[in-house]
Amino acid sequence: MYVLSRPALVLLLMMAIGLGFYPLVGDSYYIRLLTKIMVLGLFAMSLDLLIGFTGLISLGHAAFFGVASYAVAWYIVKAGVTSLLLILPTAIGASAACALVIGWLSIRTAGIYFIMITLAFAQMLHAFFKDQKYWGGTDGFNFYDKPQLVFGDTVLLDLSNRLTLYYFTFAILVSAFVFLIVLLRSPFGRAIQGVKVNEGRMRAMGYNIRHLKLISFIIAGSLAGVAGFLEATRTAYVNPELMSWHMSGNVMIMVILGGMGTLYGPLLGALALTLLGDNISSMWDHWLLIMGAFVIAVVMFLPEGIAGLIEKTANRFKRKPPPKEETEP
Repeated sequence: MYVLSRPALVLLLMMAIGLGFYPLVGDSYYIRLLTKIMVLGLFAMSLDLLIGFTGLISLGHAAFFGVASYAVAWYIVKAGVTSLLLILPTAIGASAACALVIGWLSIRTAGIYFIMITLAFAQMLHAFFKDQKYWGGTDGFNFYDKPQLVFGDTVLLDLSNRLTLYYFTFAILVSAFVFLIVLLRSPFGRAIQGVKVNEGRMRAMGYNIRHLKLISFIIAGSLAGVAGFLEATRTAYVNPELMSWHMSGNVMIMVILGGMGTLYGPLLGALALTLLGDNISSMWDHWLLIMGAFVIAVVMFLPEGIAGLIEKTANRFKRKPPPKEETEP
């Protein structure tokens, strides 16, 4: 059963408290930056469900992220609808349907073939939205209105407000994390973890491996859709690059950098990669060289990611039991 260690729980509690209170004292720029980090953290967590717990390495995960973003843009730009209760379920449903189709075909392959077929599907969607003028072509969509939760004439939730969007994103991130914890502790969660460890043994025990993989794929795609909804709402802009292989590669780096199979590791990966890129991009034109060197160093010297380093450091400070006194016979 998946269990969070005590250092992880302490770290998550500190992060939650910090994120909850920062807007009260923080600068507006960093509030927007933290909103972006939380969106990317949710996106990375959804991929970690596949890579870290199910053993499915997907290089096309951005497809679900982008499809949900375009669903938001279509409602606002084409239909003139800003209802949160309509846009959010539709965005998640579009991503889930896309994950169902792609997953149903992809799970029939394994290894490098699975990686390539997920990449191919994502690139097909990327090309479709890029070539269609109805979807904005290469320029995508800009929009000014944002989803709202309205009851009668009263606006209960307006995501065009910076603080409202921040706390809405924070609430969804916490809810998604709790959902994944419960999921991984359920019989289904234990089964998909068993598939990653020994697929042959799970099949011999009578489990439908394809069924387990497909459900995991759909859940991960749906969570990526939630992140896509938040990203489109945050930026008020969508374009085909949201579902390109670059986006899939970036989120995979976040998972590896933070620590696969930890859930909170991808959050740390998104935090580290975004903050590093934000700070060094303004200092040097070739800042991507530093980013690349940093990722290579982490992979070489921290194979378990930032989360693994935290766990090892915490274990060193644990009080060792006193040695037993030897007694003479």
